[in-house]
Amino acid sequence: MTAQTRFYFDHNASAPLVPEARAALVSALTAGNPSSVHREGRGVRALVEDAREAIAGLVHAAPDGVVFTSGASEAANAALVPLWHRDGMPVAISRLAVLETDHPCTQEGGRFEPAAITRLPVDRDGRLLPEALTRWLEAAGGQTSMLAITLANNESGVIQPIEPIRAALAGRDVVFVADAVQAAGRRPLDIAALGADAVILSGHKIGAVMGVGALVLRDAAFAPLPLVRGGGQERRHRAGTEAVPAIASFAAAARLAARRSKGEIERLRSLRARLESALEARGAVIIGSGAERLANTIFVTAPGLRAETAQIALDLKGFAVSAGSACASGKVASSPVLAAHARAGLPIDPSLGAVRISFGFETTEAEIDAMEAAIAPLIERAAASQAVLHDA
Repeated sequence: MTAQTRFYFDHNASAPLVPEARAALVSALTAGNPSSVHREGRGVRALVEDAREAIAGLVHAAPDGVVFTSGASEAANAALVPLWHRDGMPVAISRLAVLETDHPCTQEGGRFEPAAITRLPVDRDGRLLPEALTRWLEAAGGQTSMLAITLANNESGVIQPIEPIRAALAGRDVVFVADAVQAAGRRPLDIAALGADAVILSGHKIGAVMGVGALVLRDAAFAPLPLVRGGGQERRHRAGTEAVPAIASFAAAARLAARRSKGEIERLRSLRARLESALEARGAVIIGSGAERLANTIFVTAPGLRAETAQIALDLKGFAVSAGSACASGKVASSPVLAAHARAGLPIDPSLGAVRISFGFETTEAEIDAMEAAIAPLIERAAASQAVLHDA
């Protein structure tokens, strides 16, 4: 019996560990605490500060604004807090707006009280409705507010239009937090161009080891009240000894991501178009197809096709995909992202779910064609079953 060939199409859940990040991780497995003043400690501290520069470079921020965390969820919970400090002076934030389609770590609102959280609706393609944002801003009544959005949706890949959001926030007393977990490494990012006060990043989404992320501040003097308190690590923004090997891995992956060319991203977009065209020809619906999306992400549903059933069938054929996001895996539940698209008028049945196909820079045309050959019969059988039910 020969071993089954496996095809990994779940990069949005976790990208494969890149060789550069693996090598950096192993190299950093050395003695020394970065807070110690002896030679060993200074050597480890140099690794952390070098990594801080690499992560800052990924979003064109200043290195002193990079705060290392255990991952994106911690970074989100650190940022979404009703008390920030500017040059040591408290800044109280009374209300928070997130998107209906945001990742759970943002949508749950961090440390804000439920009554202070507004979930803004999106259009049928998953983009923030400008009029909803305007209404929320006009209701501020002079209160300092916070807007936190996922730049690129983890399920659909839909990218929020930043220019109108920036224009709406101009001159307003609003702290803007951008979840760039899926966008990082897949499109250019500049914290100043975004107009963001803070950006959330994750290591394993760009090919680093799991268990490391960052909250990147545009201005290190304007920061949230620390979530993790204790020692003075991370310039007192986050207590606890830094996970140096994981941070070194993150830095290596960030440098690789920062070097990605426009041509490499365009190749991904070409692969996406190749597969989407084949799926749409069989009656499938691509969620968010009318919006700008990540070049590596396809979120597909089809009449009569249950996502969890398709996921299992594909896994048995050797294909790793998600039925929605990995954060919802292990339980049968409808996707809030699909539900939001349906409420906005997209003619889909959100109870069926959708299959997320996400790939990477090393994915080949042959692998895309293999995915088409595997999923097409599932779509066709579901359509045939629907036709029988309709005729009955």
